[in-house]
Amino acid sequence: MYKNKITQALLLGAGIVVALPSFSIFAAQVPTEIKLANTQELVRANGTEPESLDPQKVSGVPESNVIRDLLEGLVNQDADGNLVAGVAKSWQTTDNKTWIFELRDDAKWSNGDPVTADDFVYTWRRLADPKTASPYASYLDMTTMANATDIIAGKKSPATLGVEAVDAHTLKVTLDKPLSYFASMLVHTSMKPVNNNAVEKFGDQWTKVGNYVSNGAYQLDQWVVNERIVLTRNNNYWNNKETVINQVTFLPIENQVAAMNRFLAGEVDMTYEMPNEHFKRLTKDYPQDVKVTPYLCSYYYEFNTARKPFDNSDVRKALSYAIDRDVLAKFIVGKGETPAYNFTPLATNGLDVEMPDYAKLNQKQRLEKAKALLEAAGYNQNNPLTFKVLYNTSENHKKIAVAIASMWKKGLGVEAQLENQEWKSYLDSKRQGNFDVSRAGWCGDYNEASTFLAIMRTGHSQNYPKYASVDYDKAIDDAILAPTAAERAADYKRAEASLAQDMPIMPIYHYVNARLVNPQLGGYPMKNAEDNVYSKDLYFIAK
Repeated sequence: MYKNKITQALLLGAGIVVALPSFSIFAAQVPTEIKLANTQELVRANGTEPESLDPQKVSGVPESNVIRDLLEGLVNQDADGNLVAGVAKSWQTTDNKTWIFELRDDAKWSNGDPVTADDFVYTWRRLADPKTASPYASYLDMTTMANATDIIAGKKSPATLGVEAVDAHTLKVTLDKPLSYFASMLVHTSMKPVNNNAVEKFGDQWTKVGNYVSNGAYQLDQWVVNERIVLTRNNNYWNNKETVINQVTFLPIENQVAAMNRFLAGEVDMTYEMPNEHFKRLTKDYPQDVKVTPYLCSYYYEFNTARKPFDNSDVRKALSYAIDRDVLAKFIVGKGETPAYNFTPLATNGLDVEMPDYAKLNQKQRLEKAKALLEAAGYNQNNPLTFKVLYNTSENHKKIAVAIASMWKKGLGVEAQLENQEWKSYLDSKRQGNFDVSRAGWCGDYNEASTFLAIMRTGHSQNYPKYASVDYDKAIDDAILAPTAAERAADYKRAEASLAQDMPIMPIYHYVNARLVNPQLGGYPMKNAEDNVYSKDLYFIAK
């Protein structure tokens, strides 16, 4: 059934009768035979202190972990990564260009105000507005939302963005190009709504305790910088009755050995990741605690191509070829990660990759090519290449950086000086272009190759290498317009070939997600490749 005649008119403009489908929701699925623990309080080690809790001002995983509990977008994911209803109870399109979302009547903010279509209009205009300076502004460009490109470039007003509140609970979105996977892009942190009144009243201070207005299952209760963030139940959440966890605490523990020890001491229920050197021991001694799941992420190093000598592709290729990815994947990380010679993880939906030529060589052959390339660029024993490698504070990142620097030194005579910075400074350095070579990781915002490949387009807000290629950009543009999945896959193959030829980044390995999880914690998603863990879907089982 249609909710109202306005929606019916929007969808039936071409005289085609299309019924609005119903969509499932996902919440804590507690089996009837399970006895719940009396205390339902979750403690998560979250890797680092969040840069912000403003969904339009962040770009990292630690921030998203917290925001996912505080704010709910139009759609969510279930434990298997399938799309499920969030604030939108249903959605529809007849041409993949015009999308209609029906918002549920009982969605409320933590202050009791209703969540309306206008909230999403306000939020997405804010995301596009250059005044916001969002590191994820280009994400709207990737959705092909009407006028997003020109708004981000400052050529049009945010008011012209292709999003409209037809009424309080009907949202209409217009795209410039048909995009069949548009709805799946709405899971992302940057698309989650913010409360208009809170942002306008408090400005940048709206994310403080007492000012934060949330619409997710939880609300912000405490934030002690560099110590903890505590969330408590949002009793105004539309599905509060199905939520079991009463309190969630996020601890910014950068040292993964320290996080492991606190887990083993019973102080933490879920770690951010695991210390690589302890993985085998933990798997043997605590098999019930170790969770290894698929993860749609790539670990890589990026060059600042705006700086010499990294404006020279021969130098970039030489350094990439000299990395022994098999050693790194098997012995340095060693949790099931796979060596990477392309950017996009091979498990990504619709991907068809042809391995580049250097991937087909053995490491000895790759190293010989690397030496020749570096020599041709003018670097040798008499004129050694020296530069800095930036990475964010983490023992795991440090071990990888030390290993790679050793490979470069031994194989090429290159001097790589390691520089670690805490998370916020690291992000700022990358955004300002203050690096030579930087550690990077990218996790899919949705399960389609464009979530990886689009960030290397010219001018993308996440394109920290400053890579610019007409051929590459055309391959991505062609993929968006491709009429069939096979043609789209061929376009992505062209894009990956351009990356291998130009080498603005050095793919190193494709992740798995390995962490320690309290065995009494039920509902942990073992098949969500984007690692979207919602605390509202979890519960503690009585011992």
